[in-house]
Amino acid sequence: MELQSFDAHCHLDLMASPNTVAHEAAAMGLELFDCGVDPRDFETAKKRAGSDPNVIAGVGLHPWWIADGQCGTAEVDLLCEFASRERFIGEVGLDFSPRFAGTEGNQTQAFERLCRTLSRHPLPGRVLSIHAVRAVGAALDILESSGLLKDTPNSPIIIFHWFSGTSDELVRARHAGSFFSINERMLATKRGREYARQIPLNRLLLETDAPAEPDAGTSARQLVDSLIRVSEVIAALKNCPEESVKSVVLENSHSIFDFR
Repeated sequence: MELQSFDAHCHLDLMASPNTVAHEAAAMGLELFDCGVDPRDFETAKKRAGSDPNVIAGVGLHPWWIADGQCGTAEVDLLCEFASRERFIGEVGLDFSPRFAGTEGNQTQAFERLCRTLSRHPLPGRVLSIHAVRAVGAALDILESSGLLKDTPNSPIIIFHWFSGTSDELVRARHAGSFFSINERMLATKRGREYARQIPLNRLLLETDAPAEPDAGTSARQLVDSLIRVSEVIAALKNCPEESVKSVVLENSHSIFDFR
């Protein structure tokens, strides 16, 4: 089926029936960037992507998994091993919210090590989907010091997923050439809507970040409907036709993820 939409950040491994969702999505013309949260699950995700060409598997290690002790040095080693040869990376990043106070050091060490690995093993068209909560400046500092923000053919494409930083950090991320994937929960806040209004269309992507809870009974229909609602809100915020939003955002997805 002809591609109709693209979910730039979701988690099939956290869904109750990931294979079913992937098959349903293919039938509906929905492509998925399946962002990993634990590198131990990546080989399974890669196999799924191999049988469902509408799925792009990203190797990731969610900062929450580091903060709560689910993943440690061995998992960071595994993340870096995969990431050294993989094009699609995510979800990775930093979360310095009060819930994870005291874990900033471990998170930072893991993200710094990943970024150094990517710098030493460049790949054209590499994509990073980044989680940064109260840590956008720190994430940008690490990306910059690792040489990943240089304007070169081998520099990765940076996507800030569900951006929640400050206005100054948004400006800095935009100037660094970042993309931003936007979901319904981001648009539920006044600040999130204002950020979506400010970000140029040619830097926007749509996402669901589904599921909202692990093992939730998610369907591809729910993903598509969520993406439609996001595009409707963005069109209203930017006072432009919804079809223009869908067209530009889909073209952004084409150029970043190189699908046809």
